[in-house]
Parts: sequence; C-alpha cells; structure tokens
Amino acid sequence: MTRRTSRSVFRAVAAGVLAAAAALGAVRPAVAQDGSPAGGPAGAPAVPLRVATYNIRAGAGEDGVFDLDRTARAIRSLDADVVGLQEVDAHWAERSGFADEARELAARLHMRYFFAPIYDLPPDAGHTERRQFGVAVLSRLPVLGAENHEITRLSTQEPDPVPAPAPGFAEVTVRARGTVVHVYSTHLDYRSDPSVRRAQVDDMLGVLAADRGPKVLLGDFNAEPGAPELAKLWGPLADAAPKAGPTYPASAPVTRIDVVAVSPDVRVASARVADVTASDHRPVVADLRLRHRAG
Repeated sequence: MTRRTSRSVFRAVAAGVLAAAAALGAVRPAVAQDGSPAGGPAGAPAVPLRVATYNIRAGAGEDGVFDLDRTARAIRSLDADVVGLQEVDAHWAERSGFADEARELAARLHMRYFFAPIYDLPPDAGHTERRQFGVAVLSRLPVLGAENHEITRLSTQEPDPVPAPAPGFAEVTVRARGTVVHVYSTHLDYRSDPSVRRAQVDDMLGVLAADRGPKVLLGDFNAEPGAPELAKLWGPLADAAPKAGPTYPASAPVTRIDVVAVSPDVRVASARVADVTASDHRPVVADLRLRHRAG
C-alpha cells in the first residue's frame, strides 16, 4: 500500500475515533545555547508541551495482573499533554478482558485518543469485535488529524514471517497554543537481529520528512539509543533524555529502550524516567518548549 493510500484509508478511521474520544471528554542535545527554542530567536515566546512515552504491556504489571485502573493512575501521574502508548489491546484476548484499552483509558483520563493497530484479526470465538493490537496516542490538546502509517515489520502472527510493510506507526497532529506539532508513537522490533529495526528507522524517517514543523517521536525502540541500527535517527532528531536513566525492566531497570526524540526546532527543558511500575516498562516524560507559530 502506498503512503497516499495509507493516508486516505486511515483518515476516515481516525476521524471517527477522535470524535468519539472528544465526546468523552540522544545523542545530540536539542537545546540552544542561548536558552531559546532550537531554531527560534532569543526572546520569542515559547510554547510549553509535556509529552510521555509508555509501553503499558496491555494493562498488566510485572506481577502479571491486568489492572487498567492502575495503568490509568500511572498515566495520570505523568500529567502529560500527549502520551504515546505501546502494547495496546483492543478486544485482543482474555489477558486484557477483551477491553478496548485506548478508548477506556481515554475515558478515564478525559483525553482524546487515536489507536493505530498493528494487527487486525477476526473476532475470537464468542465475540463480535475484531481482535486488534498496536500503539496509541492520548492527547488533552485539540487534535487536528491522525494517521496509521506502514513501516517494515516481521509479523508475530505468521509461522514463517518475512519483513513486509504493515501498519502501526501512529501520527497525531495536535495544536498547542496555536502551534501545530506532529507526534508519533512507535514500537520497534524486539528481535536480536537489528535488520528490521534498521528498516523501520528508514521508514519512519520517510514519514517524518513529509511533515513540516515541530516533531516528537515517542516509543519503545527495543534498543538503546546508541545502537548502530538507530544511528540515522540522530541528526533529523535528537534524544530528549540522554541522562534520564534506564527504563526496563520496571522493577530494577538496567537498559534504556523507551525514548523521546525531538526535531531540531524543539527545545528540551527537562526529561525524566517516572518512578511508576504499572507495566514492565517505566515511562519517560519530557518538558518541551516550542517556537510559537500558527500551523
């Protein structure tokens, strides 16, 4: 499927989902030396934006207990304007009570949402809703549009998979005090072979290159930011939290695979790994400053 076709197919889906939600209520620093937003003049008004990335493990903690209320409390504690989520179920399996997790979390948190399935399978026996698993974005800011892009994937649902384009790279365009920002949520391949992640980096950069203005990439990269297969990211983007500490596993983290990355026109005011253990990952939170401009 071409990028243009992907846009047209998923735009209608996004519109319906976002309307329903609204009814519910690095390697290189991205900081200018003069303290102004990167790419903006000193003294220009800065637009604050707090973002977070969180792999929610389908609503289960390291204890293996599914508790979406616990997940919602963890997300609420981040007090983020926009949150990228990974490992999100929608009527997927008994492990998550066949819940539509993005919708339910959005309702609990009074946020808008966009769910971008990686897998979309027929209903389980005794159920009517299709089984879906993917990534999502929650936003308390106005959402102008959303798309589910394809990137290279190696399916976990086929016996002998080969790398192929598949959906599950979410993009949501939000308005922060008049400034339009592109926010992406991604979940890269977990296997030890880096080749699929390398292809995914190329694909994501292709999507980002087609968008103008500030960009924020949120995700579980399943690799440290310094991994060779991620190298092409750094330049077009910068690691927002190079000193924030490890994120996985949540109880005693030793590796930093959950990443916030920003385009050069975004300044990072601060970033941290949140001390919450509602999943097997810890979330990363970043306070950003944007150059004020209307989209």
